[in-house]
Amino acid sequence: MNIFKNLLYRTITSLPSLRGRGKGVGLAGLLCVFLLLLASCARMGRPDGGWYDETPPRVIGASPADGGVNVTEKKVHIYFDEFIKLDNATEKVVVSPPQLEQPEIKSTGKQIKVELKDSLKANTTYTIDFSDAISDNNEGNPLGNYTYSFSTGDHIDTLEVSGHVVQADNLEPVKGILVGLYGEMEDSCFIKKPMLRVARADSRGKFIIRGVAPGNYRIYALQDQDGDYRFSQKAEQIAFTHDSIKPSFCDAIRQDTTWIDSLHIKDIQRVGYTRFTPDDIVLRAFTETLTDRYFLKAERQQADHFSIFFSYGDKQLPEIKGLNFNADNAFLVQPSLHRDTITYWLRDTMLVNQDTLNIQMKYMVTDSLGNLVSQTDTLSILSKQPYERRQKDLRKEIENWQKQQDKKHKRGEPYDSIMKPKLLTPRITSGSSLDPDRNVGFAFDRPLSVVDTSKIHLYARQDTLWYTMPMRFRPVVQKIKGDTINAEGVTSLLNYELLAEWKPDTEYSIEADSMAFVDIYGMVSPAIKEGVKVKSLDEYSSLIFTIPHFTDKPVVVELLNQQDAAVKNTTVIDGTAQFFYVNPGTYYARMFVDDNNNGIWDTGNYAADRQPEFLYYYPEEIECKAKWDVTLNWNPTALPLNEQKPSKIVKQKAEQKQKLQQRNLKRAQQLGIPYPF
Repeated sequence: MNIFKNLLYRTITSLPSLRGRGKGVGLAGLLCVFLLLLASCARMGRPDGGWYDETPPRVIGASPADGGVNVTEKKVHIYFDEFIKLDNATEKVVVSPPQLEQPEIKSTGKQIKVELKDSLKANTTYTIDFSDAISDNNEGNPLGNYTYSFSTGDHIDTLEVSGHVVQADNLEPVKGILVGLYGEMEDSCFIKKPMLRVARADSRGKFIIRGVAPGNYRIYALQDQDGDYRFSQKAEQIAFTHDSIKPSFCDAIRQDTTWIDSLHIKDIQRVGYTRFTPDDIVLRAFTETLTDRYFLKAERQQADHFSIFFSYGDKQLPEIKGLNFNADNAFLVQPSLHRDTITYWLRDTMLVNQDTLNIQMKYMVTDSLGNLVSQTDTLSILSKQPYERRQKDLRKEIENWQKQQDKKHKRGEPYDSIMKPKLLTPRITSGSSLDPDRNVGFAFDRPLSVVDTSKIHLYARQDTLWYTMPMRFRPVVQKIKGDTINAEGVTSLLNYELLAEWKPDTEYSIEADSMAFVDIYGMVSPAIKEGVKVKSLDEYSSLIFTIPHFTDKPVVVELLNQQDAAVKNTTVIDGTAQFFYVNPGTYYARMFVDDNNNGIWDTGNYAADRQPEFLYYYPEEIECKAKWDVTLNWNPTALPLNEQKPSKIVKQKAEQKQKLQQRNLKRAQQLGIPYPF
């Protein structure tokens, strides 16, 4: 408005009407200018291309005072220098000691009001940890890790414990998880008692537990689902360690850097501060495997099969008795790899056309004491493709075919007098090119009754001639090494593979005669011909990791794509992990110590005192180019776990403030001025 007043003053003093010339025109001009300026003042928003506010709100006072002693008031008011908003207070804000009754927390204008419902404990330090729940009302700049504290006694405990929580299976920061201390050293405390002091991890997985008294503690992390501040449900994500911690502090010096722009340093200053330790704790959070077994549901999405789902697998498959049909030899049974889903393919088309199958199912279930006991249920399994609907669809298909033949007849074109039966056509998963270390897959929609391998042929081209090549055709067998539930593995009813010695830079032809495959309903396959080219060695890279620190342990290394998904894996032999036939591209890598030598990463178990298997990330991206051999040294323990995962594949991204900084940096570059200012 000061700008408005100045412009208005200049306009008035410069108008001809005030100089005695054209008084009417001058007043009209004055009115137009006034209206234009008034309209511009009404638009108070930020002009396009302007700067974004990066400054978070600032606390300017509190009642009772922050850090106050001998406090008896249960109502707290915290005041800020600007309008603020409080995001998801019931989940983000946590009070220590934990409150049995949920506190009332709300924001109005420039203040936050907190009312504690529990009675205050004598001689106790209270902390209200807001984590990143507070932000300004305009740009959403988070205040970040703000904690208010007071004491009901004559002194306040000021020690702190800090660190990070990461997921044990992928080192992602765990946002919002509770981290708490126990003064007792017994393992049972985590199950029986609420935590003593707690805090929440922010979006970086960082936590700071404040208001800690001197002493020895055990530390835990808990994704608390029922609000009791203890590990009471197996589905809750947890982290634990047997190491005891003793909070302390010391004087320390850090370097504060000011920047001219994003590349040039203006000044580096040494600043003294109080360092609270330990400040480098890293907790690995995991969820236990839920081994309680119970029936979930039965589904019959298609008429020719139905599936039964359980929460966990068992060596013994359910016993099925038909109540409105004869179940003897009625099924082809396909358990999943973990035997928690069992699919029953109906052999007889009469059963396929029966919309409702009533069965009696006898199976093993976990009782209230954790033991497997037998249980019998009666189920009615309804087809989601009723017979009448399928018949209607078939009639419509026949009508469409007849119309097509009639059109051909009118045009004088050859037409079919009999509708051809549908053919069994497998999906061949090789594509037009194949890596030498992979095989060709065949996928079918229904189980097969006939696989005539004498009608399957593989030819390789050498110069201009084609030669018969040896090969094997077999069903895919999935197996987990050391799996006690399914030790023999699972043979697929739908997926097969063609194995051969695939030579680089060679063309192959995969051919199958008609009727090489017949499914359980008599549908036969046509003649099949599929061309495959194995790529040249010049199109690949190779990658070798030297990992000298893990020569005496079973270790699995996984090569990851840019979505953090494994594309290849290998074991470490004599301190070396080797990847061959790597397609050019950008990759990442992680490894885990395979303690039980089963080839897969295993989670932890609190009751069994078993930590999850240790997992590490190679901290940089890996560029693989054709014809290049990449050799890298890898010391998995050189960096803390929370600093290992490359930022490009971290899914838990930065906060709003960093986004605003990037936008302001771009704006400064456009204007050609330094940033930060």
